[in-house]
Amino acid sequence: MPAADELLKRLGVDIDTETLRLALTHRSYAYENGGVPTNERLEFLGDSILGYSITDALYRDNPDLPEGDLAKRRSAVVSTRALAGVARSLNIGEFIFLGQGERLTGGKNKSSILADTMEALIGATYICNGIDVARDLVMRLIGPLLADAAALGAGTDWKTNIQEIAASRHLGAAYYDVVGSGPDHARIFAATLIIGGEAYGTGAGHSKKEAEQEAAADAWKVLSDRFNLAPDAINANTPAATSA
Repeated sequence: MPAADELLKRLGVDIDTETLRLALTHRSYAYENGGVPTNERLEFLGDSILGYSITDALYRDNPDLPEGDLAKRRSAVVSTRALAGVARSLNIGEFIFLGQGERLTGGKNKSSILADTMEALIGATYICNGIDVARDLVMRLIGPLLADAAALGAGTDWKTNIQEIAASRHLGAAYYDVVGSGPDHARIFAATLIIGGEAYGTGAGHSKKEAEQEAAADAWKVLSDRFNLAPDAINANTPAATSA
């Protein structure tokens, strides 16, 4: 497979050619190429390994943290947004096998596709190397995010947070423009958050709710830069910055 060595170098693991190709095969490609196997089973496997690895690390490294806070931090680190960020840092998108429709609509940079592929690659690593190597991969690539759980907005209801910021800054009404694509059994939704007639963030997910939350999280980065919001404005009832 072209460029396979480069991808494996970035991941720091060995995966045989057949398994690697499977991990990179999106359902849109399979649909357009005679129903070849997709990466969905490996994604399912990788999701479990990811969750276990992060949960284990959180439990061992935070002996005094209550269960609720552990769950929030895990949720932040294994979120679509966080996994997609890791995938983008490795340029995973350029290696994914996508159908023509997804390629033409920027599928290689869609958060949902990138996150799912990242999980499939974790599953492929497990299949070819066992649990220790797979856990090492998770902790090398995704583990560092644990230190930034607050910045990731652990447990944040981004939509509520954005509503409060928009109201306190008198930015205007906020609403989500959501568009669905793909077959019913594999529907993907893309959302754009619009506040006062201006687009602030975009997101994608397997449900409207997930896409809207991703768009709200994306918008928070824009708003935090514009209004110099402090990190503790996340999860706060009101922004912690001075008025613009």
